[in-house]
Order: sequence, then structure tokens, then C-alpha cells
Amino acid sequence: MNKLYIGNLGEEASVEDLETIFEQWKIPHSGPFLVKTGYAFVDCPDEKIAMKAIDILSGKVELHGKVLEVEHSVPKRQRSCKLQIRNIPPHMQWEVLDGMLAQYGAVENCEQVNTETETAVVNVRYGAKDQARLAMEKLNGFMLENFALKVSYIPDESAAADAPPMGGRRGFPPRGAPRAGSPSLGARPKLQSDVPLRILVPTQFVGAIIGKEGATIRNITKQTHSKIDIHRKENAGAAEKPITVHSTPDGCSNACKTIMEIMQKEAVDTKFTEEIPLKILAHNNFVGRLIGKEGRNLKKIEQDTETKITISPLQDLTLYNPERTITVKGSIDACARAEEEVMKKVRESYENDVAAMNLQSNLIPGLNLNALGLFPGGAPGMGPSMGSAPPPGAHSGYCPSFGQGPQESETVHLFIPAAAVGAIIGKQGQHIKQLSRFACASIKIAQADPLDAKQRMVILVGPPEAQFKAQGRIFGKLKEENFFGPKEEVKLEAHILVPSFAAGRVIGKGGKTVNELQNLTSAEVVVPRDQTPDENDQVVVKIIGHFYASQLAQRKIQEILAQVRRQQQPKPSPGAQPPLPRRK
Repeated sequence: MNKLYIGNLGEEASVEDLETIFEQWKIPHSGPFLVKTGYAFVDCPDEKIAMKAIDILSGKVELHGKVLEVEHSVPKRQRSCKLQIRNIPPHMQWEVLDGMLAQYGAVENCEQVNTETETAVVNVRYGAKDQARLAMEKLNGFMLENFALKVSYIPDESAAADAPPMGGRRGFPPRGAPRAGSPSLGARPKLQSDVPLRILVPTQFVGAIIGKEGATIRNITKQTHSKIDIHRKENAGAAEKPITVHSTPDGCSNACKTIMEIMQKEAVDTKFTEEIPLKILAHNNFVGRLIGKEGRNLKKIEQDTETKITISPLQDLTLYNPERTITVKGSIDACARAEEEVMKKVRESYENDVAAMNLQSNLIPGLNLNALGLFPGGAPGMGPSMGSAPPPGAHSGYCPSFGQGPQESETVHLFIPAAAVGAIIGKQGQHIKQLSRFACASIKIAQADPLDAKQRMVILVGPPEAQFKAQGRIFGKLKEENFFGPKEEVKLEAHILVPSFAAGRVIGKGGKTVNELQNLTSAEVVVPRDQTPDENDQVVVKIIGHFYASQLAQRKIQEILAQVRRQQQPKPSPGAQPPLPRRK
């Protein structure tokens, strides 16, 4: 993989121009440039330098007003099942990447490549060439969290070199010795295994943590191999400031302990006599599982670390600041041990939740999962900034149009425990009003059904994004308020009304479509037989499952209905002219 293809060259591009660029960026090359009309080739001394050239030059450096495209040069006959994917967001979870790659075929092997870049690089092998070609077409240039993926083939120099022993295809080892730090075959490490640590520190100690001309904070980042953001400008005049530490779990813990030691020393030097507890910020979605049933998890952490831990009340939360403050009191060593245990639980919860998201990024075109507030925004595991503003229009009642065009409104009936109605409505109806504004959806609680006292129906009306937001917050609220156990998944029943003539399409011949739906989404999909259509000639389709399974099933059913509607539309007669608009 040492040969490079340099594309998007202007007609005036010359060998001398390319030599100058490579020299300017200190990229050695082992052979002459072969310049053709619009493109060129060159050999690099080794794969590492070829990677460096791609990362530095491709899409970033101009020549005669045209931005260069640089990638591995792979002849068509050597294009195999293997791809290299670059410019992957550094904090992306492995499960999410895995799910994205699996959309295009069977992934036989995926291993991370060590590079000097901040973004991640992986080598992927698909089960068939057409699957690799599809992934190449779909993923090259695909925007993922503001990063444009770059995909290129890995040349297959000879079929024999890749032939696995005993004729088997799966489970082959990567050619050559694995790179240091690369995951071994079968391991599923994350590209970045940590959730950033968020802590609150008294404002008077921020100067000591930063140090003279930033020397102290630079030293902490260097020693702990971490990136530390001190949000000094947030909440002007506040008694405490948030600090975010991006690193491995060990790196976060080491940085946290060092910051506590600096604060303790500064307290002694300034004769500050009050106790300085450790305050950890965690998204409310994870706090229930941290506490555990009857508080068992938290009590165990307190006993094991000899600390006293309290958590801020739910009443302190707002729709746009869903973080809880976990206050830990004890010695510095005890607090450091408690931080490790608390964040271990938080990370486990996050990873369990985010694993379910791998199919959702393409579920609704244009849907930005990070903007929904269902999970921590920004970097993984990191709650929104302390002073985060609500989404545009959230307070004014204005709901911006979604996607590339107007979205058709949908009605979903979601069934929740009757005891949870008060939590969804909120004090004087504030929660349901706030949720309605946030999701840009109509949300109403139906009257109690005398035949089913245990459940109440929530009627949600709005386009796909509004449904996703509103239903997601309702699922989350039920978890927060402990209507489901800490290890119990929130599973709700949703009903969609479909035209009676379309019910057969949802079921499919011999139940094929509905069975495929259930296998794909992990939700239970039921179209009750012998239903009497309502006054609008509609029947009910029932969907039972956790949030992501339910959403995927709802979207797939809506796709089927859209297809039926398109087929029902009368086709224009050949040569028919559209009616002219009337003059006013």
C-alpha cells in the first residue's frame, strides 16, 4: 500500500509542482511522479509515509486552485473485499461503527490501524467483493459527526497470499504481524473506550489548576495522556466551573486525582478551611443504574471506598441540562477510588445504551441523534455544557421544517403505565408542554380506559423526527422515574393505524413481511386478524419493544405504507399536460 494516486489535478500541474508540495510538507517519495492528464502516481518508501501523505494532503492542499485528492492506488484487478476507512471520529464507539459497516454486508474482520492522526483508521474485510464495492460507494465522503469518511481499497496482491488454510474464509488472521496496539482478531475494542469525565470545581481553584501561563494544566495533560477542557466562560460569576477530561478510564482517573491534589494544596496555601468534595457530573439517563435497586450499587461503592456519596435531586434537572451532580466526600485516595467505580457504572450504562443506536443513524434521513438530548450531547458520555441553550425555537413554539422537505405527519398511540401519567404531565402540565415544544409534536394523554386500568394511551402527532424525539423522551422519563427496574429494559406498546387495504402488505405472503420486520428490528409486530376497520377504514398494527426496536419497526412500516400510497396514485395519461395555474 505504498503507491499513491493523486487526483483532481489541473492541466497545468507538473512534476515540479508535486515535488514542491511533497518537499514543503516533508513527505519523502521513493520514485518519480508519473503525471497524466488530471491525475498522477507516486511511490512512497513505506505504508506509514503513504498514510501520512493521504492524511496531510487529501482534501486539504490546493494546487493551481484545485484541492488534491490523494488515496492508495489500487488497480481494478487488485480491488478485493478489503477496504481502509479513514477520518473516523476519534470518540466513536466500536459498536456504532460495527453496525454501520454491517449494513453493506458480512464483515469478516475489522482491525484498527495505528496512525499519528487524531481521527481513527480501520481496515475492513467483507465477505464478498460486491459488498466491499457497495460500502466503498456509500461510505466514501459520508459525513459522520462533521467528519467526512475516506474509503479506499486495500490491494490484494495475490489471491494465494490471502487464501486461508483448510479452505475456510472466516476467522483468518491478518497478513503479517499485527501492528502494535491494534486489536487482535475477534477482539471488539472501542476506538475510544472511555466516556469523558465531567467534574465541578470551586471557581477559586481554577487558576491553580491552570497554573502560570497554563503550565500546570499542560503538565497534567502530558502525564495523564488526556485532553482537559476547563469551561471558564460558562455561568459567569458561578461558584463552580465544569471541567471535562477526555482520556482512557485510567487517564481520566489519574487526571481527576491530580486535580484534587492541586485543589487541596491551594486550600492549604490560601487557608481555605472548608471540605472540598469531589463533584462528578453524570447524565441522568445513567444515574438510575448507578444507584441500583434499593440503592445497592451506590451503597456498595460507599462501603468499598469508605466514602459518603449523595446525588442531586431530580427536581434540579431541566430539559436542556440533564446532568446530576454526584458528590463524593472522603480522603483524596478514597474519592479517587470512588470516581473509578462511579464512572465504571456510568460507562457501562452508556455503552449498553449506545449499542442500540447503531441502526438509527440512517433511520430517519437527516436525523441528528446528538441534537435530540436522548443521550449526552457532544462527545460520548458528556452532558451538554452547563449553560447550554435550548434548540432554536424551543421556547417560541416555532418548529423548523425537518430534512430536505416537508415531512408527513404521523399519529402514534403509545401505551404507558397508568401510574406514570403524572410524571409525563408534570407539575401544572409543565413537563408535557415543554416536551411538546422540544419535539415539535402534539402530545395528549387519552382518557382512562375502564377495561384497562393499568395502562394509559398517549396520542403523539407529528412528523418522523418529532415522533423520535417525543417517544424517546417518554421512554427516558419512565426509566428516570424508576417505573422500570435498573436492569429492566423499558418496553412499551405502540399502535399505528394503517388503511385496511394495506394491512396485507404489512403482513406479507404467509406472514413473511411481518416476520422479517420482527427479525430485523427485535420488536414484536402484531397485526391482529379479523379486525373491524374503524370509521376511516383503518386497522391497528401493534409494535412492542424497547425504544430503538420500536422506532425501527415504526419507520419500516411507514416505508411500506408510503410505497402503497405511491402505487395507489393515478398515473398521468401519456401526453397529458399539467393544468395551467389560473390567473388572478
